Amino acid sequence: MKKIFTAIALISMMVLSSLFVQAQTVIPVIGDITSNTTWTANNIYLLNGFVYVKNGAELTIQPGTVIKGDRNTKGTLIITKGAKIIANGTASQPIVFTSNEPIGQRTYGDWGGLILLGKAPINVAGGVGIIEGGVNNMNGDGEYGGNDPIDNSGSLQYVRIEFPGIAFQPNSEINGLTCGGVGAGTTMDYIMVSYSGDDSYEFFGGTVNAKHLIAYRGLDDDFDTDFGYSGMIQFAFSVRDPNAADVSGSNGFESDNDATGSSNLPFTQPIFSNVTLVGPKETSASTFNANYKRAAHIRRNSKCSIYNSVMMGFPVGLLIDGAGCEANADANELQIENVFLCGNDAQLAVANGSTWDITNFFSAAQRNNMLYANTSDAMLTNAFNLAGPNIAPMANSPLLTAGAFTNPRLTNAFFTPVSFAGAMDGITDWSAQWSNWDPNNTTASISTNNNSSSGFQIFPNPAKGDLSLNVKSGNNATITVYDVAGVKVFENNYNANELTNTIIISTSTWANGSYTVKMNDGTNTFFNKVFVIK
Repeated sequence: MKKIFTAIALISMMVLSSLFVQAQTVIPVIGDITSNTTWTANNIYLLNGFVYVKNGAELTIQPGTVIKGDRNTKGTLIITKGAKIIANGTASQPIVFTSNEPIGQRTYGDWGGLILLGKAPINVAGGVGIIEGGVNNMNGDGEYGGNDPIDNSGSLQYVRIEFPGIAFQPNSEINGLTCGGVGAGTTMDYIMVSYSGDDSYEFFGGTVNAKHLIAYRGLDDDFDTDFGYSGMIQFAFSVRDPNAADVSGSNGFESDNDATGSSNLPFTQPIFSNVTLVGPKETSASTFNANYKRAAHIRRNSKCSIYNSVMMGFPVGLLIDGAGCEANADANELQIENVFLCGNDAQLAVANGSTWDITNFFSAAQRNNMLYANTSDAMLTNAFNLAGPNIAPMANSPLLTAGAFTNPRLTNAFFTPVSFAGAMDGITDWSAQWSNWDPNNTTASISTNNNSSSGFQIFPNPAKGDLSLNVKSGNNATITVYDVAGVKVFENNYNANELTNTIIISTSTWANGSYTVKMNDGTNTFFNKVFVIK
């Protein structure tokens, strides 16, 4: 009888598989991608080891697609020079790179991360470098740099990168998002890096510009720039976990011209505007990991400049480190303007033994910088709430009217002139909907839009606990769920108004296993699959 039941169950699974052809399948990805390839949202892609997109190939990733990195093989995706990645998600269907570990067991450095290599200028000898992190260079796959400042490595929009960042070798790590010689023809907008085991973002030279970046609970630095990076970044913020920092010393900004502090050209001279850095120290009574260091550490002859920003809750606010950076500041090449330092233990610092007057530099009237004793003086709504930080300034916050874009460096068409300092105003939360503040315990989320031809997607899988459905349909819809034997375990009708809110489906009476979810809105019928683990 047991064999007969097993056979019937197997036949049922095969029938369901043939009927529900849009069910997600885990597809292992190994080795090189050498021709144009598309990854679709009805599959999950598992990176095994270092995966190279090369030979000018273009990798297109559909909105809502999930890509997982294998922990044991240090799964990593590398876009080599001349190749492209087109990963354009949407607010309702972000593209998610995440850990392959089960819910509740994900952590820093579960997989390698995303590496983009381009042909834009860098300042190493010969103009070409080898990216760090153990990337294979037998065929030039690890090379970055060149003489094309508008080189195009593709597009990243509405992308989350969760649990990346591994120390492949000492002083040779893979970051959450690594950009080596990436050019200004590349698009980067709405990107969130969470729980990176090294830097959340590192720019090794290049000229790429970016907007709307989030660094969440990273281990090392949030925004690291070196080897001649000269791009522009606007609207970015970071939030730190007080208990997690790197032994190398964790900073918000870290910027070097190069590893030795040379005068190699092009200089590292990024322009940051409208950045909010939330450190580990909310109040004077807060305790935090001793490896936390500075909100901004500008050193080794860098010409990094920061405008219209707030940096709060670090042991040190701004450290301008070394004679080279001091000279750059005196020459007005390193600029700090319209910046608020709030509640840092030591607001301003210089290298040991230096007599350079950083207070005179920072507090000069024309720079319009401000020092506040407490983080609360910035009047951010709930910036230190790790379960869901809200960095929006409250009414009467000094940040709301502090924005200024008269500096010639900020008149570039890339920058959006705004009236506020920091990453957000008090009205629009640009992190809403596509971000995720609890990727280690997220249940399956199902989303769609009324123009989707492929139906809704479910991510991440497996699901633990209730299902959270965000079904954006302009019509009434029926949601039905079947178990692996084809037995209906749930069905409910929803009107269009209900579908504008999150729908919760309890799985408390369901057994562990695979389920197929069906949505019919009267015009189209969509199917997908979710795995439930109690």
